[in-house]
Amino acid sequence: MIEARGREQPLWSAAFRPFFLAAAAWSAGAILLWIGLYMHGGATPSRFDPLTWHIHEMLFGFVPAAIAGFLLTAIANWTGRSPIRGSLLAALAALWLAGRIAVFFSALLPAWVAPAVDLAFPAALFALAAREIVAARSWRNLMMLAPLAVLTAADALMFLESAGAAIPHGLGWRLAIAAIITLVSAIGGRIIPAFTRNWLVLRGASELPNTHSLFDSVSLAALHTGLLAWAFFPASALVGALLLIAAALTALRLARWRGWATAAEPLLAILHVGYAWIAIGAALLGASILTSLAPQEAAVHAFTAGVMGTMVLAITTRVARGHTGRRLEADRVTASIYVLVSAAAVARVAAPFLPTLAITLLTASAALWAASFLTFLAAYGPMLVRPRLA
Repeated sequence: MIEARGREQPLWSAAFRPFFLAAAAWSAGAILLWIGLYMHGGATPSRFDPLTWHIHEMLFGFVPAAIAGFLLTAIANWTGRSPIRGSLLAALAALWLAGRIAVFFSALLPAWVAPAVDLAFPAALFALAAREIVAARSWRNLMMLAPLAVLTAADALMFLESAGAAIPHGLGWRLAIAAIITLVSAIGGRIIPAFTRNWLVLRGASELPNTHSLFDSVSLAALHTGLLAWAFFPASALVGALLLIAAALTALRLARWRGWATAAEPLLAILHVGYAWIAIGAALLGASILTSLAPQEAAVHAFTAGVMGTMVLAITTRVARGHTGRRLEADRVTASIYVLVSAAAVARVAAPFLPTLAITLLTASAALWAASFLTFLAAYGPMLVRPRLA
């Protein structure tokens, strides 16, 4: 049994281990398959067309695996309860994997099978997270469950739209982006200024990040309201204006965390870079609604390739190092991971602005993206499957 041999199987001792590996492997594999289909044609044995499959697997395959690894690990720290581990953790990972298989082969299965199997994972993750938070009476952390619930609903909407239900086109994936960015902005607002403050204090800095204030709450409210409104009213000029305001507030909020002072430590600086993509994405999205000069495709990929790609690698590397007993410092390989994913995001966002170079930029972005996550697997995979350093 996994529990009985827990000392021999560190992979199942904490959620960040299997889920960070799964997120990285699926991210690289799915993007390489997608770019191959895009460049050379073909299809998957899925009820989703190749583009919809790509969107679904990035938003409901890759990102939820990373969320599960981080959130279940963080909740154990927040609540003081024992982490989800052993057979229960293995079962949760199996649910995630079953979802990926069912969606990929969904055209060969009865129509209900893929949605039922795929939705089982976020539902189980929500239930486990809720159980831990409620059992510890950690009411402050209940807010983290709302984006998980919205993400599960968004997944269901993508299946319903694909099946021909009267769902507004794209509502599912827009709602998923809104939910994920909401979660990232909320968690980022907790950890980035705190980590930055601690690092600067150790170096004797006199100017430190601002503590949470009414300004931060207003900034988050504008961003979350704008993103949720965009999901339902993607062409509203009022929503576009709100997103531009949210972008400005988010940029100012980030500046108050003194990210420029962390340039000497990439493991910390990359968190600021990832959060900066939120402001860029909101600005591009607002502009895309109000003018034809900013393509919506660029805004969407500022959120997906920019925020999600960068923040996933920023968090997975930091958590992996800290929870396996290593120093919270980026070595050269880790720094190269950040360079690769940042270059991938820039290339993907730039592609819609440069149509004559679009194919080249798309291909380069996919290659850089895959390289960043494969490098993570090569460098951090051994850490994640071996016992913590003494």
